[in-house]
Amino acid sequence: MTVRGDIESYGTLKEVSPALNFKCIVMETATSFVGGTDTFTVDLTKHGGRLPVALFATYQSSANATLAASTASCTTSAGTVTITSAASGTGQYGVVLFYY
Repeated sequence: MTVRGDIESYGTLKEVSPALNFKCIVMETATSFVGGTDTFTVDLTKHGGRLPVALFATYQSSANATLAASTASCTTSAGTVTITSAASGTGQYGVVLFYY
């Protein structure tokens, strides 16, 4: 398993929306991310939160390709969420994380 580090240094943090009842982060991994093997982290304390509520993921075999649903899971320790995709294959993963 390869730990890619914080999404801010490895991928792209697209949006942080604090105006909802829960906060939301939308992010994308780099296209070299290997699903089912690599992980990345999000430090929720940097974004005013500490616990995840829901996680949704998509997969593209290359940038701007057709989106496919993907399964992802996460663990949380001290406000840092580690995200792993259950899909296999190298590509770009989009992740929406709701948290508080």
